[in-house]
Amino acid sequence: MDDRKVMLLTGASRGIGHATVKRFAAEGWRVITCSRQPFPEQCPWGGGREDHIQVDLAKPDEVIDAIADIRSRIDGRLHALVNNAGISPKGPEGERLNTLDTDLRTWGQVFHVNFFASIVLARGLVEELSAAQGAVVNVTSIAGLRVHPFAGAAYSTSKAALKALTREMAHDFGPLGVRVNAIAPGEIETSILSPGTEKIVEKLPLRRLGQPSEVADVIWFLCSDASSYVTGTEIEVNAGQHV
Repeated sequence: MDDRKVMLLTGASRGIGHATVKRFAAEGWRVITCSRQPFPEQCPWGGGREDHIQVDLAKPDEVIDAIADIRSRIDGRLHALVNNAGISPKGPEGERLNTLDTDLRTWGQVFHVNFFASIVLARGLVEELSAAQGAVVNVTSIAGLRVHPFAGAAYSTSKAALKALTREMAHDFGPLGVRVNAIAPGEIETSILSPGTEKIVEKLPLRRLGQPSEVADVIWFLCSDASSYVTGTEIEVNAGQHV
């Protein structure tokens, strides 16, 4: 019998997701990953192929079907759900899409991935989360706080909505013994960064980009016993960008 703690992570194919898998695997956890991409051939962690689920979070039917698959893979207990997946569409020249030029289908796609999938997964796996007295971590963004020079309107508003959802979930899941928190990364050194980010970094109090591993460490804290009395909060992981 596998007695390892179990985490489900969406958006595992790069950046913060990769770093989070490695952090939890190093602590001896079993990590089930969800991504619209197949399991990568050159993967940074071992033993993950059998625990990878290929699912497009932009398609509600696929997300609902994935829940049954996930439940069949775990023994009635899920210790952590990390909703990390996020998309931030850009214009033809890589430009920011604002409220005037983002078409309705793009709004829908962004909200399905960045917002709706988080609550669909949590509700679908609530019994397993409760049985493990587990934790949910929603990955929001600095862009949910104010207009960002690169992140588009759909992305930013979906992350602001996810922050509000975190509060609502904490209220509703708390009596079941499940803690729900959020982290809001700022400018983290991943492939999602846009050209010109260095201008933002110049004004940050810490004067540098963040590393994915630094975000993973905060996710680990929120899923560990060290944060056993913390729920309904959003932790800024942004070198002081929000101040």
